Amino acid sequence: MSSQPVAYVGFANLPHQVHRKSVKKGFEFTLMVAGESGLGKSTLVNSLFLTSLYADREIPAVEDTLDQTVQIEASTVEIEERGVKLRLTIVDTPGYGDALDCSECFQPIVNYVDDQFEQYLREERGFNRRHITDSRVHACFYFISSTAHGLKPIDIEFMKSIHHKVNIVPVIAKSDMLTKSEIAQMKARILQEIAENGINIYNLPEADDDEDEEFKNQTTYLKAGIPFAIVGSTDVIEVNGKKVRGRVYPWGVVEVDNPDHCDFLKLRTMLVTHMQDLQEVTHDIHYERYRAERLKHGEVEDLGPPPTTPGTKSALEAKDAELRRMQEMIRKMQLQMQQQAGDGDELPPTTNQSSAPNMPRASRNVISKQV
Repeated sequence: MSSQPVAYVGFANLPHQVHRKSVKKGFEFTLMVAGESGLGKSTLVNSLFLTSLYADREIPAVEDTLDQTVQIEASTVEIEERGVKLRLTIVDTPGYGDALDCSECFQPIVNYVDDQFEQYLREERGFNRRHITDSRVHACFYFISSTAHGLKPIDIEFMKSIHHKVNIVPVIAKSDMLTKSEIAQMKARILQEIAENGINIYNLPEADDDEDEEFKNQTTYLKAGIPFAIVGSTDVIEVNGKKVRGRVYPWGVVEVDNPDHCDFLKLRTMLVTHMQDLQEVTHDIHYERYRAERLKHGEVEDLGPPPTTPGTKSALEAKDAELRRMQEMIRKMQLQMQQQAGDGDELPPTTNQSSAPNMPRASRNVISKQV
């Protein structure tokens, strides 16, 4: 029999197991789109995910927007591609920037983000932690008008109020209104103003040294495109015998999927290839910051009892019944030991450390959890 060690154990298949489990479970992602009305937010969302989320939306009249308040509309759609399921939630903000007084128009958006953190924190304290619904906002596409020549005061105030809660991805809307040189100048101006105001936007992570050159080049290519100058369209037109999505103008055609015309492909590639990183940054940085603030001010105990469902309620009742049964068993054992002591018999150890190992495993878990 050979004394050579086994060359293959099999744990190299662990990534495949994780892959199969993840595909079976599916993925969740929440994307917020914010910006003034008329910048093409709905069109971009439909273009990105090849769906129609706003087919029944009605555009309000001008007089209705004078005193309009910001609304939060969350739409969820399940997308399946090659067996991979994605539960996508789009959070839209109609009414943002439409009123005469926009000084507090972004506060409902900030409150919504905090409410999702709060809901996640409450569910973490619950008993059914295996099926927590993650409605936290993982990314925010903030649309900047291409006619503003930079950031407006409302843009700066909004991003400053939310940049420590959400991954902000700045987007220059309707960039087909600008020439290539104007786009380059506007990108530089926006990045300069973002840095001057201390705003943190989402930065793509650096590629590891062991990554292949193609991925490293792609990361560098995407980083150079921020902020992304995009054009959205769901119309299919024919150009040189090929059907493409784009817009037709008197001077020519703008193709949405043409990297020479806009950064739409860069934006979509960034979202798809870094979706997991966006979720991890949300959980590890933004949510942990919110949770630490709650703990720092001692507000976690004031959240009230964790939410219970019929399933968790019945589980609690079963645990209470098991605990009462074990307490009764311990009481009878103590009475027997006292009787033996009265008869002069040698007493067995009566401390918790010595008696606990003789108890059933499940019973010890119940008692320790109750304590």
